[in-house]
Amino acid sequence: MKRDTQQQFSHLTLLLHWLVGITIIVMLAMGVYMAETSTYSLYAWHKAIGFLIIFIVIPRVIWRMMNGWPKPASNYSSLEHSLASITHWVLLLGTVMMPISGFLMSALGGYGVNVFGWDVVAFNPDPANPGQALAHNATIAGINHTIHEWLGYTLIGAVLLHVAGAFKHHLIDKDGTLKRMLGFKITAK
Repeated sequence: MKRDTQQQFSHLTLLLHWLVGITIIVMLAMGVYMAETSTYSLYAWHKAIGFLIIFIVIPRVIWRMMNGWPKPASNYSSLEHSLASITHWVLLLGTVMMPISGFLMSALGGYGVNVFGWDVVAFNPDPANPGQALAHNATIAGINHTIHEWLGYTLIGAVLLHVAGAFKHHLIDKDGTLKRMLGFKITAK
């Protein structure tokens, strides 16, 4: 399997990056919208897509660890390199922790996880009030709710930094970083 080089990323890297990136951005936007507007009708979609994305995120993490971190397209200051490294780690770990914390919040909260008609974890009705969920472990569900919420805001910040960095590289540095992420072969500086 072709590995990334300083001049060009592999097709697998590009596919996993854009598939996870676009899905995570959509899920973050959906999550904020649901939280701000109490749009409960979107929760089923959010949980189903969140569950399925883990099957793309895990191979992406494995590929990144096997393939290594991409070499910069040019030379940058140590501050810029450190900021990029921290941002990439937050994005990588955040894309793993978001679906896991969401799954644990819903499953242990008794709400279940249904993936387009398939019950991964069934809804746990409260016998005293069948329309309400009875938590399996309210404490751990609550901890994961907090993680999911704060990690969501952290990921939004990291995504914004990542996108801003890509445009900075493209418009100011003109170093080919964005072109490489779009599948083009570049001449490294």
